[in-house]
Amino acid sequence: MTHAPHTLDFQLRGDHIALDALLKATGLAASGGDAKALITAGQVQVDGQVELRRGRKLRPGQVVMLGTQRLQVLAA
Repeated sequence: MTHAPHTLDFQLRGDHIALDALLKATGLAASGGDAKALITAGQVQVDGQVELRRGRKLRPGQVVMLGTQRLQVLAA
């Protein structure tokens, strides 16, 4: 049995946000260290592809997946 992803919308304040900062800002990672560990373990996807760069710049329209959590990046 698969669970539908739970979607969170994240509204940017500028034109982009780093992947690790997004995970921290949304509470999916408790700290920057936790965010880095999740990313380097290959548990985070950006637009359907595993992303290993914690500094990856995310822009409006991109989708981040972590387990059953789905983050939609929205324009400021």
